Amino acid sequence: MIPEFIIVENALWPLLPAGIWNSDIDEVYSRLANNPHRLDLFEGMKRGVEIMFRAGCPQLFLDGSYVTGKPIPNDYEICWDATFVNPDLLDPVFMVFDKGREAQKKKYKGEYFPAFWIEQSSGKPFLDFFQQDKESGEKKGIIRIANYLR
Repeated sequence: MIPEFIIVENALWPLLPAGIWNSDIDEVYSRLANNPHRLDLFEGMKRGVEIMFRAGCPQLFLDGSYVTGKPIPNDYEICWDATFVNPDLLDPVFMVFDKGREAQKKKYKGEYFPAFWIEQSSGKPFLDFFQQDKESGEKKGIIRIANYLR
């Protein structure tokens, strides 16, 4: 269940409390797709998530300004568990990272990173990197969505 956002000192927007919060795509829709811009991002995300899940991804983790109290988020970021993923079923765009992941953003309105990959500036795996607010440096929450197509 997605908890309420909290105010974190020096964060630009309200954040989820620290932790990994289990949810499903329906709750993400009802809680976060609450205006036309957020709905547009959600629709792109749902398309991407379903392709990931059809390829065998067991779970993924949702982050970005979409998972904050920011009314008009820039986009969303997902780090995905590559365990059991059949690369032949994966959209090749999920492995295109040049030009600021422009191809991913154009097709799915967000960015996708393998969870075990290391984020360069922090030296942390994306799953850990996603759980720290850039502005305040404080821990923050992200949303886990399990594969609902199995």
